[in-house]
Amino acid sequence: MKGKIIKGIAGFYYVHVVESGVYECKAKGVFRKEKIKPLVGDDVEIEVLSESGREGNIEKILPRRNELIRPAVANIDQALVVFAIARPSPHFNLLDRFLVMMESKGIPVILCFNKEDIATDPQVKELKEIYADCGYPLLFTSARLGQNIDKVREVLKGRTTAVAGPSGVGKSSLINILQPEANMETGAISTKIERGKHTTRHTELFPVGEDAYIMDTPGFSSLYVNDFEKEELKQYFPEFAPFEGTCRFHGCDHIHEPGCGVKEAFDKGLIHSVRYKNYVDMYEELKKKRRY
Repeated sequence: MKGKIIKGIAGFYYVHVVESGVYECKAKGVFRKEKIKPLVGDDVEIEVLSESGREGNIEKILPRRNELIRPAVANIDQALVVFAIARPSPHFNLLDRFLVMMESKGIPVILCFNKEDIATDPQVKELKEIYADCGYPLLFTSARLGQNIDKVREVLKGRTTAVAGPSGVGKSSLINILQPEANMETGAISTKIERGKHTTRHTELFPVGEDAYIMDTPGFSSLYVNDFEKEELKQYFPEFAPFEGTCRFHGCDHIHEPGCGVKEAFDKGLIHSVRYKNYVDMYEELKKKRRY
């Protein structure tokens, strides 16, 4: 039987099988021997030990499409990055770090700006100006009023989506609207795993439809972009791509080099100053990182 790991606590893995529900499983000893740890998001094959008790064993982990280290999850199809338009105003450097991190892992991003009900037109316009040319789909929502929630549901269909963003932006409210049926699905396992409920928050996938899952990613307050070299950073700013080939020097880093097509595009207002400034900040950070 095939399913997806939606939660892992204290050596137990909770596997969601479409149309059958959630099974509490142990991983076979062979995984430990081969130093393979099942991750939330893994697609697995399980052997059912007790249908009435919903218990089983994980027999096989199917090949992973991708893997994040923090949080430790696999097979994310896309990320829904949620920031508020106002109260709090977006922290652009943090937002761009989310985008760079997802770009570096090859995970497509949908940008969701919440609290549209308290935003002004100029605030919305500014966000469109900064991010429209980056190629990310933009959604403007109000979790409080239920605005554009149908559009959010639409982009989640058939995918496993990591929901990420700082606290205070209405992320939990959005997730609660999206997963009322998931609460019923996971309510039964919450009572079964009472021991894990009040400890550290664990990464968890919630079914939000037949073949869609969302994952809340707790603990993203600051992100250090440091698991790649400074020369790679420019690849993770999609709006640089059209101007890359116009630089005088091959391998131009778009910082101090003369005849740089990207800096020229920035000077002409074709690349937004917020994005370019954050690129320079992250580049300098990577430059300073200690080599171990």
